[in-house]
Amino acid sequence: MNFNFTEVERVESISAKDFQKYYVKPQKPVVVERITEDWPAYEKWNFEYIKQVAGDKIVPLYNNDPVDYTKKVNEPIAKMKMTEYVDLLQNKPTDLRIFLYNLMSQVPQLQKDYKMPDLGLNLFKSMPMLFFGGEGSNVFMHYDIDLANILHFHFAGEKRCIIVPPEDTKYMYKIPHSVICREDIDFDNPDFEKWPALKNINPMVADLKHGEMLYMPEGWWHYMKYLTPGFSMSLRSLAHKPKNLSEAIYNIFLMRTYDNIMRKIKGQAWIVEKNERAITKTNKLITR
Repeated sequence: MNFNFTEVERVESISAKDFQKYYVKPQKPVVVERITEDWPAYEKWNFEYIKQVAGDKIVPLYNNDPVDYTKKVNEPIAKMKMTEYVDLLQNKPTDLRIFLYNLMSQVPQLQKDYKMPDLGLNLFKSMPMLFFGGEGSNVFMHYDIDLANILHFHFAGEKRCIIVPPEDTKYMYKIPHSVICREDIDFDNPDFEKWPALKNINPMVADLKHGEMLYMPEGWWHYMKYLTPGFSMSLRSLAHKPKNLSEAIYNIFLMRTYDNIMRKIKGQAWIVEKNERAITKTNKLITR
């Protein structure tokens, strides 16, 4: 048994006025299919080009191993030259991913390949983040720590995005003091007997092809799976809702610091405790 997905709405193109009216203000996701067709990146961004302009750069790599108390949040498990990593992606399946990496700061040439989209959002021009993954690899279900409005552009392949609205957070088996849920939940093949609260969520799905953009509103959960080797770029804008903005500040400056301190003090027991609390707190909602 799988989720009863709703397809994310699609448009070919859109004006800033309509984007704000129909998607940002109501906080509704959308795929814009042709938004990058006038970017140099639309023609240029493939793996050979990345090797050409960034092949000598050392990049941080991540996998989906369970959280390790000895590591800080978002600490990479390995590093590799970009050219070696791209070769690995193209030669065989791998779960090693580049996650939330500002390659543009090291390769300014890439900044000339895209345009800041005119969608009425105050986007951070200094924070275009890149993500790379091999066929079958996935990015665990989470929401962004800053609860930003996210524009997610995909290139060089296909990617499946499963997204869940923030109002369903109470059913997501969220780990306390984090922005992730239980890492042993398989969102490709959910076990509703083990995770019964998931039957209450309202997930949406979008399969992105080269050049397409997914808009993810503030605080939406997202799980990404690379159907083929590919890479993506995200642009972000501050949360507009005061509640989300204050939560973002708390997450970045207090929650993350507290969690790192508790890992040092309690070690693996802290990770186990949080995982257990995620189950008991969530299941209480459906047994009342």
